[in-house]
Amino acid sequence: MQTTPGTLDRSAHWALPVDGMTCASCVARVERAVRAVPGVQQASVNLATESLAVLAPPALAAAVGEAVQRAGYEVPQHSVQLAVEGMTCASCVGRVEKALRRSEGVVSATVNLATEQASVVVATRDAARLRSELLAAVEQAGYHARGLDEAGGGAAAQAPDAEDAATQRHRAEGRRVLIAALLSAPLVLPMLLAPLGVQWMLPGWLQWLLATPVQFWLGARFYRAGWHALRAGTGNMDLLVALGTSAAYGLSVWLLWQHAGHGMHDHLYFEASAVIITLVLLGKWLEGRAKRRTTEAIRALQALRPQVARVRRADGSEQEVPLAQVQVGDQVVVRPGERVAVDGVVLEGSSQVDESLITGESLPVARAEGDAVTGGAVNGEGRLLLRTTAVGAESTLARIVRLVESAQAGKAPIQKLVDRVAAVFVPAVLVVALLTLLAWGLLTGDWAAGLLNAVAVLVIACPCALGLATPAALMAGMGTAARQGILIKDAQALELAHRVQVVAFDKTGTLTEGRPRLVDAVAVQGSRSELLAAAAALQAGSEHPLARAVSEAAAAESLAVPAATQLSAVAGRGVRAIVHGSALRLGSARYMAESGVDLAPVVPAVAAAQARGRTVSYLAAEKGGRWVLLGWLAFGDTIKTQAREALQRLHALGLRAVLVSGDNIGAAQAVAQQLGLDDVRAEVLPEDKARIVAELKAGGRHVAMVGDGINDAPALAAADVGIAMGNGTDVAMHAAGVTLMRGDVRLVADAVDISRRTAAKIRQNLFWAFAFNTVGIPLAALGMLSPVIAGAAMAFSSVAVVSNALLLQRWKGAGA
Repeated sequence: MQTTPGTLDRSAHWALPVDGMTCASCVARVERAVRAVPGVQQASVNLATESLAVLAPPALAAAVGEAVQRAGYEVPQHSVQLAVEGMTCASCVGRVEKALRRSEGVVSATVNLATEQASVVVATRDAARLRSELLAAVEQAGYHARGLDEAGGGAAAQAPDAEDAATQRHRAEGRRVLIAALLSAPLVLPMLLAPLGVQWMLPGWLQWLLATPVQFWLGARFYRAGWHALRAGTGNMDLLVALGTSAAYGLSVWLLWQHAGHGMHDHLYFEASAVIITLVLLGKWLEGRAKRRTTEAIRALQALRPQVARVRRADGSEQEVPLAQVQVGDQVVVRPGERVAVDGVVLEGSSQVDESLITGESLPVARAEGDAVTGGAVNGEGRLLLRTTAVGAESTLARIVRLVESAQAGKAPIQKLVDRVAAVFVPAVLVVALLTLLAWGLLTGDWAAGLLNAVAVLVIACPCALGLATPAALMAGMGTAARQGILIKDAQALELAHRVQVVAFDKTGTLTEGRPRLVDAVAVQGSRSELLAAAAALQAGSEHPLARAVSEAAAAESLAVPAATQLSAVAGRGVRAIVHGSALRLGSARYMAESGVDLAPVVPAVAAAQARGRTVSYLAAEKGGRWVLLGWLAFGDTIKTQAREALQRLHALGLRAVLVSGDNIGAAQAVAQQLGLDDVRAEVLPEDKARIVAELKAGGRHVAMVGDGINDAPALAAADVGIAMGNGTDVAMHAAGVTLMRGDVRLVADAVDISRRTAAKIRQNLFWAFAFNTVGIPLAALGMLSPVIAGAAMAFSSVAVVSNALLLQRWKGAGA
């Protein structure tokens, strides 16, 4: 599909791939769903090529894709990361996003001015072809783009070559600033001497000689970028600077020519044009230096990845090989003091491992045979032999880098306001500058003063600060959080986290250690040993915490555990199987009631155990066509040492804490009383946790859900903000908006705190960016700001916004 600038709202033919169609009815269903999308004029599906041809504005690609998914089919999507060079302000961001969204198959496009990157979601089976089209679209918009290697996670994967190139560019910009300053200093020197009573002026021809290279050599970047913007029918900061300095320079040349031979050069303004360009270049250099600090978290994480690994061969020999050659299943040796190269499981040895830069855990953690080790951690005093479980893009470190980069590339909802303002900002400023010139010229007759004031309006009205206000704060806040072991999935999660009023907690593995132990086994029929052996048979092979507790207790007593057949789990209730020819059921009181088991004889004893916070499971057998109770098992779990402090911090932040647990009411209330929780919802089935979250959200309250297991995933997704414990399952982490990289529940309060601070920085930056222009433009128009002062103020505004965001790097959570 070919599109040109200005066709965003025009219908055009384009295509999307569709997966999952099998017959003509599928074709009809997709076409019907797509034609129902407002704005779609035609929709035709080709079953043979599995593609959908659409006549509609390309901007409807996302809506069409959603319609296909609602119809029950999939539109294959890929994420393409681009580095974009040449952007200077919020207007540039809007122009690049518009150009990308015009391209065929683009579902969404987000550009981050602070990182100078574009994140594009495309619907295609040929991402390589579409990437070249996206690069061409960016080039056509007047900027330079290149693809980023996604294998290692975006920009950070470009080390070290891209890092060296960025450093060289930054140094080159510094040299240009120095040259501009040296050329401009003689021009501004008379202004500095005037207050001292020294009346001295450079000859006009010398002023022109000094100002010209600054204007057309060092300032060429503004002309090029401004011309590209003008060709595209938009404006940006570069256009304003180019117009403003050209006006001051042109006026000076005209006055110099007018007074040639008369020795009158009192009214030349070469210093204004030259100093403005110098200050803008200085501001961009300082801004670039500050922006590099916002990506320190990514670079620090990326630096954790070793370049080589010591692999043990089949013959027992060891060889260092490039990390890219290591495969899953390989045995990797980690010597004392070395950095772990891969994700793996310890086969031999034991050691203390420092994971502080990955999880934020300040103390080394013990690792022995059977324990998992994360790539990037630093080995302590022991020698470890690991079996590789993940390498490259699938490693924990690479996934963390991708998550942080993806989050930093996103836009907070408040950024939509900035985008709308940026779209009309430059044209509005041009109108104000023109009105300033006309008003001064017509009302006072001083067209030279009018032109200088118009120049001041053009220069001070820089949309740079607006473009940097949100992304700089997001990058600094999310990067700082990542260093403390808090991974924020996207800007939406951060925007909602600071509004949270209620925090709902799962109990097991979240507020408690999640490793319950068997504290009692009471037999009603038969012996205690028989009861425990039968229960262990039903729990054999299960990874459920209660199942492990039973198995560990049976092993500790050296019991012979019989084999179970026809073993199956009953969701939210328990398990059933055949043991020694007898049908057995092990599970909750609800499961027993549904099976018709009479629990009356054990109610007093069970109630007393539950009042002490014990979790109880019952074992029943089928005899004579009915189910009879064989006995019951009581489990105890230990509350995490940090849980009480975590709840105190949440209350200090003004939040309500609610326990949502599948355990019995006694166990749940015992935990709630010890920790000071505000509400308890017990005996909740996994599918009902999402319903409880919905009830908590009633009345417009914002709710966060904290959990660690697969059964928590629906509730994590249903909450405004899902917070997954990093020691939990991948399913929970995927469903959550925030992941805590270690099992320290105090990080929940830290996550809310850093989100509040980041949101506050965004508001501060936007306030000052808007206030700067709201105050500065009228002052410039009224002649109260010289162009030089306007240039300095404009440069200061961008640096101030980024520097304010960088204050977030000082933050340290209470759990650190």
